[in-house]
Amino acid sequence: MGEPVTSITIVGGGTAGWLAATFLRSKIAPKIKVTLIESPNVPTVGVGEATVPHMPVTLREMGIDDREFMRRCNASFKMGVMFNDWNIDHKGRFIRYMNPFASPPRLEGVDVGHYFQAYGAGSRDFVRSFSPMVDLFEAYKGPISLKGPEKDPMPRAGYAYHLDAVKFAGLMAEIGRERGVEHILDDVDDVELSDTGHVAALHLREGGRRAVQLVIDCTGFRGMIIQKALGEPFVDYSDYLGNNRAMALPIPHPDPKKIRAATQSTALGAGWSWAVPLFNRIGTGYVFSSAHRTDDQAAEEFLAHLGDTAPKGSEPRVIPMRIGRSRRAWVKNCIALGLSGGFIEPLESTAIHMIDMGLRWLLEYFPSQDYEAPTRNAYNMVSDDLFNEVRDFICLHYRLGNRTDDPYWIDARTELKISDRLEHLLDLWQYQLPSRLDVPHAHLFTHKVFTAVLLGKRVYEMGYGAEKLNHPFAMSEKLWKEFLKKSAARNKAVVAYKADHRQTLLYFRGEMNAAAPATSHLGEVATSGDFEPVLF
Repeated sequence: MGEPVTSITIVGGGTAGWLAATFLRSKIAPKIKVTLIESPNVPTVGVGEATVPHMPVTLREMGIDDREFMRRCNASFKMGVMFNDWNIDHKGRFIRYMNPFASPPRLEGVDVGHYFQAYGAGSRDFVRSFSPMVDLFEAYKGPISLKGPEKDPMPRAGYAYHLDAVKFAGLMAEIGRERGVEHILDDVDDVELSDTGHVAALHLREGGRRAVQLVIDCTGFRGMIIQKALGEPFVDYSDYLGNNRAMALPIPHPDPKKIRAATQSTALGAGWSWAVPLFNRIGTGYVFSSAHRTDDQAAEEFLAHLGDTAPKGSEPRVIPMRIGRSRRAWVKNCIALGLSGGFIEPLESTAIHMIDMGLRWLLEYFPSQDYEAPTRNAYNMVSDDLFNEVRDFICLHYRLGNRTDDPYWIDARTELKISDRLEHLLDLWQYQLPSRLDVPHAHLFTHKVFTAVLLGKRVYEMGYGAEKLNHPFAMSEKLWKEFLKKSAARNKAVVAYKADHRQTLLYFRGEMNAAAPATSHLGEVATSGDFEPVLF
């Protein structure tokens, strides 16, 4: 075994670079030096503003103060994603459904999805049959109560955050430097390789030659080290996912006193538009296919969708997207994180989570200076699994769409590839609802999430498989009706008890005088709930 690694060099700033530097500096031994080299001339993309429920855990582990984070990043709470207009019903009306950060329970040992599919829930959709998340969303309330947990009908709710990515990177940079990260502002002009093909040194424009050990490539879509220097091939996902461009535009809240506690994804003619409600504004954008819309056509469609909410004269910023990943995330002594490692369209807000997981896996498989092949192979295997899992879950949304109003939606359903794994699952789920046996090793999307999508899209009503699946379980309709009655009462009580989302944000930002109990601390609520952190 080789000598211990005593130095980690991160190339590139932004969210990926500074989250990596600060996370590692917070978790590894002090004797291991962490350096971040950041070009003063390369801007960050700064679009991703939504996270998944593991983010509160990560911030707590890093010792990030809740109130400082909320205030500095204009953060808000996220209870899930509301999907608008992705599918239509029998009458051609658009369907709306939520993927919530709430885990469907089991009733007498059976997932409630089976009861819902067998007996229905009246006018309530699947999520409303067991969770108050949709009702909280519509009431502009969030997952937190400022009254204390003693009488809270749902004291432990699942949530993630919306955040300003540029401000988050700035906060991470400040904390990282305070904790000892060496920060170098300089351009990397050349990457020097050793006789064995490892990265031996970086040649800086001002600082000259700098020898390195373990290198983390956070240079964005350029993949300056992993692809350009080390020659690792890029695996293109364009055969699976047709969207290759995005345009972003921040807009003001239509009513600053009303802030949604969920991301919204609204299907448009050639893609979909996101709405991420921060404390001070809404981050919006349009992810689309250049094969179906020019930039001008997409901008016209996007601005028409925004209507009066877009400031007059608005010009969305166009962002080309390279969809796919580096064939291997870890090559020689270099690990690629963030956009340099790969990017799958932002439908599921997974970008920051994948950085987070990459860092945790590095700690699990931390090498010596021999950068052992078994260690690298294990890391690359779990990285592959996560990328493929996210890709397949996003592909599912398009393959199970049923819109015919634009060639884009027909092509997305019929022309794009899906993996053999997803094809097998979709064939299987025509006859039964998803089971934990179908996705036994999910990193992020469990079988319960797939169930939420299938039942949310109402695909069984629209000809996917049998409208009434065969259920081998002994299920009592009477018991289900009693469950629905209790669930409706609980949902109503939860909505009445939870705090207004904007008021909650004001409290955690330190801008509201009303006293709140110490038990409303974010970290405690976020990590001990009756939800599954990997749900969505």
